[in-house]
Amino acid sequence: MRSWLTYTAARLALFAGAFGVVYLFGARSWVALILAWVVSGLASYVLLSKWRDQMSASVVDWSKKRQDRAVGTRLSGGAAREDEIQDELLEARGAEGSEAAPAEGAGAAAAEGTGAAEARN
Repeated sequence: MRSWLTYTAARLALFAGAFGVVYLFGARSWVALILAWVVSGLASYVLLSKWRDQMSASVVDWSKKRQDRAVGTRLSGGAAREDEIQDELLEARGAEGSEAAPAEGAGAAAAEGTGAAEARN
């Protein structure tokens, strides 16, 4: 962020200086603003290239950090939700298995009881 501020301050200073020079040479109103903008742009392209490179590198780093944080948060949140869903499915299957086992056993006992009752008749 510091590089952004220094670059911006230097651009504004160049614009103010160019505006002063253009104004001293007799340009007024919109013409002075446009000429100062063009002159300061050309001067900043040449004079501030090092600061511009530093600023762009810091902006890229900031953007990558922000993107990594956002993606990391979404991934960890999605993984947590997936784990919860898997736990719920395992619990549901475990409950079905524990309910199904006695039911099968009771059905087998009932079938044995029926077979025993039929044998007695």
